[in-house]
Amino acid sequence: MRRDRKGYQKFLYRLSQARIGVIGLGMVSFVLAVAFFAPFLSPQDPLEQDLRSRLKPPFWDEKNDYKYLMGTDPVGRDMLSRLIYGSRISLSVGFLTMSFSAMLGITLGILAGFYRGLLDSVISNCINIMMSFPYILLAISVMAATGPGYKNLVMVLGFTGWPIFARLVRAEVIELKNRDFVTAARALGGRNSGVILKHILPNLASSIIVLSTFELARMIIRESFLSFLGLGIQPPMASWGGMLAEGRSYMLNLWWLAAIPGSAIFFTTLGINLMGDGLRDWLDPHTRNR
Repeated sequence: MRRDRKGYQKFLYRLSQARIGVIGLGMVSFVLAVAFFAPFLSPQDPLEQDLRSRLKPPFWDEKNDYKYLMGTDPVGRDMLSRLIYGSRISLSVGFLTMSFSAMLGITLGILAGFYRGLLDSVISNCINIMMSFPYILLAISVMAATGPGYKNLVMVLGFTGWPIFARLVRAEVIELKNRDFVTAARALGGRNSGVILKHILPNLASSIIVLSTFELARMIIRESFLSFLGLGIQPPMASWGGMLAEGRSYMLNLWWLAAIPGSAIFFTTLGINLMGDGLRDWLDPHTRNR
């Protein structure tokens, strides 16, 4: 009982030290819930147009129509409904591209760090080339060549994001490879694949989890940027970047058309970054044993 009580107290103490991460988790959970329950939360059809109701102001304006709490866009679509459904696009693109980048980068990083030699040289040079080339220019060039769309956007962003995973994993594998427990496992006849899966990969988990959260936020911003340029999600699909682009022409008079989706992007990425900070502190071995 004493051990359980001490363990519980230690858990509460560490949780209190990660308050920022808990706040971030709450923010991300809210956005996830909105995306998951979008069909039930959306007051209107996000694709339905009504030119008679175009450019209605939000609820805080005295000229607001309370049928549209967040107002309407230039073709009369409900802003709140498009904001809710846009969360699905941003989160799904961010998660898929981050997952693709992580899988490719982790695989190449492990191969480079564990086997070294010519393979390490080739992969390291590819990492340096990719990280020295402006990813936005690469993404714009590829999207312009292959055409905009959801699938192409996921593939392009995923391919431009793997070097940061590969560099981190390679450096940590090189350090872990010389540890005594890895040397002992190999001396006992362990296969390379078994050593990697059982001894090296679990020790990379904390670093990969933290990096993945920050990359998720970056991918959401990149998706919004490309959609803003017209190279990402295409109309009439609801995306936050597309909503920003639609409100660009009305910035001086109808500022909320861009401010509302911009605030959604800010809220989501801030929550993910705060959650990443909390995870970093939570998984830090220096604070784990306090």
